[in-house]
Amino acid sequence: MNLPPPIPGNAQKCAQADNNPRFIIGVRVQGEDRTEFFDPGNLHLPVGTLALVKTRQGEKIGSIASNKIVNFRKDLPKPLPKVLRVAGPRDIEERNRVEELESKSLALCMEKIAKLKLPMNLSRAVYFPDTRKTVFYFTAEGRVDFRELVRELAQNLKTKIEMRQVGVRDEARAITGYGVCGESLCCSTFLKEFTPVTIRMAKDQGLALNPSKISGVCGRLMCCLQYEHDGYKELVKGLPKINARVETPEGPGKVVKIDILTQKVTARLDDESIATYDAGQVSKIQADPRRERQKPKPS
Repeated sequence: MNLPPPIPGNAQKCAQADNNPRFIIGVRVQGEDRTEFFDPGNLHLPVGTLALVKTRQGEKIGSIASNKIVNFRKDLPKPLPKVLRVAGPRDIEERNRVEELESKSLALCMEKIAKLKLPMNLSRAVYFPDTRKTVFYFTAEGRVDFRELVRELAQNLKTKIEMRQVGVRDEARAITGYGVCGESLCCSTFLKEFTPVTIRMAKDQGLALNPSKISGVCGRLMCCLQYEHDGYKELVKGLPKINARVETPEGPGKVVKIDILTQKVTARLDDESIATYDAGQVSKIQADPRRERQKPKPS
């Protein structure tokens, strides 16, 4: 049996490079909410350069957000989308035309929503030249009958119309902004998907249950409450609960405050004095079962 000749070394490397490029580059694509990775090929692309890239929605202009980095990622799609070329004057002119069209479409849609008195909040409009389609993103408390709105928009804009309802967290991701910490929103930078955040996470971390303190710009609980939740759960295991009776070096008392991170317990002693101790200096007083039995039952 005749075996096929082996692939030459250089050709084999080239074949591997096509599927898994040695270098990748970050690009912030127009209309997208985060930086995506692309194959730069042999192009020299300084940060800030406008380039034309191939996306699932067709060719788009993006801004180079990072220098070439060695490709060690295992979770990137294969083949990786490519940077086609540096954007020229015609490309930039087309982008400006699209942005102007999107601005006019947004204003028109807001006018129609007010006219039809629809219970929805319009946030942005994205136009796709390849398919001649305009997508309007909005938030609403429930389902909205926007059939009349779509008809009027299609008559005025002469394009395909799609209304896409998104959640407030998704909208915050798309609009971007800054959190109370002063940093860019997690959802619009590195957070790829949303996971449930509960009020229990705030309780376990000893945070004040004030909505203005634990809510993000979207109005929902802050995503960062989940980051250290498991660590707090471990730290709080060795601490007594608020109002628990404890034995301290100065005598028995009741817990009025705990500091999870420093592992400190503040107690009000039976003589009404208040003192703070390390968690290892206090021990929980077990309730007397006989006293529990003697308590009158609620009628």
